[in-house]
Amino acid sequence: MIPYQFYLVSTPIGNLEDLSARAADTLRAVDLVLAEDTRKARILFDRHHIGTPVRSYHDHNKEKVTPRIVVEIKEGRRIALIADAHR
Repeated sequence: MIPYQFYLVSTPIGNLEDLSARAADTLRAVDLVLAEDTRKARILFDRHHIGTPVRSYHDHNKEKVTPRIVVEIKEGRRIALIADAHR
C-alpha cells in the first residue's frame, strides 16, 4: 500500500521572508502544490527558489478538480495545499 502524502502548508500573510524552513522544504519535496491564487504562489516560490509545479484550486473549481486530486494522491503523488489569507 502506498502511503498517502497530502500536506497543508502554512504560508506567510505579509512578509515573504516569514516562510518557515520546514514549509519551504515541504513545498520543494512534493510533486504538486495546489493554490487558491497561482500568481501569489509563484511570487512566493520565486523568492524562495521553489520550482514545484502549481495548480489552481479554489472555491470555484474544487468540485471539478477534487476527484482527480484524490486519484493522484492514491497513485502516490505527494501534494501540498496552500491558502491565501482573505479578509
